[in-house]
Amino acid sequence: MERGGAAALACTFRSSSPSPSPVSHWRPLLHSRIRPSATARPPHFLLPTTGRRCSSFGRPGVSLNDDDLVKDKLLIDCGEDQDCVLDGIVALGKFDALHIGHRELAMHASKSGNPFLLSFVGMAEVLGWEYRPPIVAHCDRKRVLSSWATYCRNLVPLEYQVEFSKVRYLTPHQFVEKLSADLRIKGVVAGENYRFGYKASGDAAELVKLCEEFGLSAFIVRSVMDTAKRSYNGATPAVNSSDKGQVSSSRVRHALSVGDIEYVSKLLGRKHRLVLTVSEYSLKEGKNIIVPKSCMLNMPPADGSYENCELFNGGYLGLCRVVINTETIDIEMKGESSLPPNPFQDQQLGIEFG
Repeated sequence: MERGGAAALACTFRSSSPSPSPVSHWRPLLHSRIRPSATARPPHFLLPTTGRRCSSFGRPGVSLNDDDLVKDKLLIDCGEDQDCVLDGIVALGKFDALHIGHRELAMHASKSGNPFLLSFVGMAEVLGWEYRPPIVAHCDRKRVLSSWATYCRNLVPLEYQVEFSKVRYLTPHQFVEKLSADLRIKGVVAGENYRFGYKASGDAAELVKLCEEFGLSAFIVRSVMDTAKRSYNGATPAVNSSDKGQVSSSRVRHALSVGDIEYVSKLLGRKHRLVLTVSEYSLKEGKNIIVPKSCMLNMPPADGSYENCELFNGGYLGLCRVVINTETIDIEMKGESSLPPNPFQDQQLGIEFG
């Protein structure tokens, strides 16, 4: 067995590949008229190249001290002119899991224009939250969004990041004004439980009212409900105080934490992919490879044994069995499937749990 000492296992990084699934369609609860656009942009089919890096547990490679963040602009991965979402329809929300509820927002955004997601960066640091690994590795988000094109009129939703510290103290009125004046969007889409503005003081109804004031369209979409209604030991867990039975990132996290892969797949609308950075310190022998948990870029399922998984390294490698232990992830290729001669060259493996 090739090894570099199990105690000194360390990691590096890189990127992965696609897969979709069905969803229930809802009509918007509320909407306001769309502002006519004089300079409509052509549809987007490709994601922007942002120069983002990956690092341990998938933290975005954007430091809050970067020069980009010092400049007075809302989108930190867009150019100086901030026209990346110009005349587009922006989906608002937290997009940690990219689950079927998030996909529903993107789908509604695509019905009225070029769909975008606005996600916030730096919330944990600003609010003092304990760090949690993302559900989707940052390097893998483009692949997931690309799989949504079939639901979004063959458009791939584009995602841009907003520095949270720049909008934290904005009132609901100031926030919508910034979307209109700075980003020059055409409209917004949000879920019925969406809150915004300082201390979450604005709700969906206020969002519609403010958008009308600024000449923006606003579509409020019903929550996608969790029809699986999973229970453990006879009880349905209370995920958090805002849980009303809707699909949520909190439900995905809980399902992963108990190793309920079938439930995770239903909530996500796809198989969960765990991305690992692989280095010469990983251990390989024949059809087996052992990777330390410190090399994970996103949240794994609970410790245990998982059959009928699939392994990727940019392309499909084959079926495998995965055992997640306290310190390592053991991958065993099944049947005719085998590891490439030197898996460390690609530096990244993706495990999809079936």
